[in-house]
Order: sequence, then structure tokens, then C-alpha cells
Amino acid sequence: MFKLRCIECNEVNDEKNYTCRCGGLLEVVYDLESIEIDFKLDGNLSGVWKYRSLLPVKIEPVTLKEGSTPLYKAERISKIVGAKVYVKHEGLNPSGSFKDRGMTVGVTKAIEFGKSAVVCASTGNTSASMAMYAAKAGIKAYVLLPAGKVALGKLVQALMHGAKVVGIRGNFDDALKVVKKVCEVADMYLLNSINPYRLEGQKTIAYEISEFLVPSRVFVPIGNAGNISAIYKGFYEFKELDLIDSIPRMVGVQAEKAAPIYKAFLEKKMEIEPIKNPETVATAIRIGNPANAKKALKAIYSSKGCVEVVSDDEIIDAQKLLAKEGIGVEPASAASVAGLIKLAEKGEIEKDEEIVCIATGNLLKDPEIVLKICGEPEIVEPSVEAVLSTIKNLK
Repeated sequence: MFKLRCIECNEVNDEKNYTCRCGGLLEVVYDLESIEIDFKLDGNLSGVWKYRSLLPVKIEPVTLKEGSTPLYKAERISKIVGAKVYVKHEGLNPSGSFKDRGMTVGVTKAIEFGKSAVVCASTGNTSASMAMYAAKAGIKAYVLLPAGKVALGKLVQALMHGAKVVGIRGNFDDALKVVKKVCEVADMYLLNSINPYRLEGQKTIAYEISEFLVPSRVFVPIGNAGNISAIYKGFYEFKELDLIDSIPRMVGVQAEKAAPIYKAFLEKKMEIEPIKNPETVATAIRIGNPANAKKALKAIYSSKGCVEVVSDDEIIDAQKLLAKEGIGVEPASAASVAGLIKLAEKGEIEKDEEIVCIATGNLLKDPEIVLKICGEPEIVEPSVEAVLSTIKNLK
């Protein structure tokens, strides 16, 4: 049904490998002609496992009913950019981020392979999701985090669901290097997005979008760069299966001080130059050496897409704009909309084209940022006069 193939040398690998012996990333490849599609694109969403015939599992899945996230029409944003803009709100998954789509597949594979412990490095969302699914599966979870660099809303999720959390003196890229070596000497299953099965779950974002429309472009925040390649793969597979007629242009968006893929795109390269000390208010994409950079660039080039870079101020402005649409997201999620607005200001968005922006995580993931940009509540005496006086003076 499927095999793991290296994107560098094309060698077929053992199904338990994370990377090829040449060092290349692996991707799950299907014999699409032999697969019997047992679902219809009828607009009835029933989660990630609606598409089980296109997912690489052999056992019953470990699931928390992930997927089936809403696709909102963003009226205000549409008027600003002059296009038909939709927002796929992945923050409404069980743990509050898109990671759940990949984790339901990843933890299922861990059980299938007989593993009793899973591990990851994380900027927050991966650890929260992995902890939840490991708890559901009844296995141990271990997390490495950059100390002092993870939003509180994400850290408490990992802790509450029973993960053993270790902070390291370094950034995410340092944590990922360590965790990869840990997996070489300890019997733990690695669940960062270099695990190709993780991305198989995340490709169902594209599947669900296709239930309603095939947009001209999809805007995706880029952190470790797995999601944009997964979404592209989903559209690509549906096109190969003649379920859709076209593949959207993939547009990646990075924060300006954490943008190695943007730089590589400008230089028309497939290799990135890592950034040693990435910084951005959008903690989920504060990554200087994205593990899936080559997959992301391949998806962007193959779809005739592009990469844009945005400032922290532009990200926060987009976060506030989404809030006015009734869509609450963490800063990294808003990068997709910030990138869209920036391209529109450059005159690169066509009138009335259909566009989907991926909102990757929930507003409650990063409450500290909200207090910084919105301020704390006014405190007054418990009287009508005091309340009315304060309301009058509030801007």
C-alpha cells in the first residue's frame, strides 16, 4: 500500500526509519492506482480518519476526534485584500492546534511499532498534542523545551497530561538535535515532524479544504516547515486521484527574524542557511533551522508559490484583525493573514481570487501576549457610578 522513500536519493527505507541513511528526509509514497477510495467529497466532515484509505496505518487509531475544523469566510479581510478569503481554524482541534492531525497518526504508529514511550522537542504545540495522545494511548511522553521560551498555555497542557518535561539552555534547534540523539540510544519513538507519519495526518487539512473548494492559494505560517509540505502533498494526492482539478499555489510566511526559508527562496535555492538565534513574538515559528526546509521549498517551487516575510507588528495587527472576525488565534497563526495582506499591498493578489489562510493555533495558547498588547482589566469599586464612569473613559 505504501513505502517510505527518501526525497534526496529515492532509496526505499524501512518503515520504522525517520530519515534515510544518506541523511535525507523521508516521505510516505502510495500506489495510488491500487487504493480503493472509500469516502466522498460531500462537505460532510468526520475528522482525520474519514480519509483512512489514504493514511499509513494498520491498526485502530488513537484518536481524540481531531480534524473537522471550520473554514470561515473572513469578510473584513476579504474587503481589505480584494479577494475571497477563508480561514481554516486549526486552533479548534482537541489540543488547540493543527499538531493533533499529525499526532493521531504518529502515536498510532508508535503503538503499531510496539513502543511504550514517545519523545519530542517543541516550541510548545507539539508537546501539548503529543502529551494528550500519549495519555490517551497509555504510554509515556517525554518533552525537551527551550527553557523560558515556551508560551504558558502550551506548557501547562504538556504537564497536565502527564508528560515529563525537561527545559534546556538553548533554542528549539538545540533541543531537536539532542532529542534525535536520545532516540538513537533510548527506546523512544520520535514524534517531531521529521517523522514522515506525522505529516500524513497533517495533509488532511488539504483534504478537508477540498470538500468545499480548491483555492488559488493557501497561506501557511512556517516554523519547522512540515505543515506546508504536508498540505501540498494532500492536494497533490487528490489531483493524482482526479478528485480535484488543480493544486493551489503554496505561500509560506515567516517572521522576519526567523526566516531562513524566505532567504533561500529569494536566492532560488533548495538549501537554507540556519539562523542561530531566531527571535519573534510568534513563539510557534521561532525556529532558525527548520528540519523540513527541503520539503517546504519543494512544495513551494512545485506549486509555483512563494515565501513572504512579516514583522512582529504585522503579525500582531493580523491577530487583532482576525479577532474582529471572531477568530481567536495565537500570534504564529496570524502570520498567514499578515503575509496575505503584505502581498495584497504589493499588488500581487488578483481581484476575487479564492484564498485560504491556515490558522494553526488557538488564542489561548499564548495568553501572555494578549495581556501585553491589550492590557489588563480596569479595577473599580463595586458601584454603578464607578462602572459607568470607567466605561465612559475606556477607549
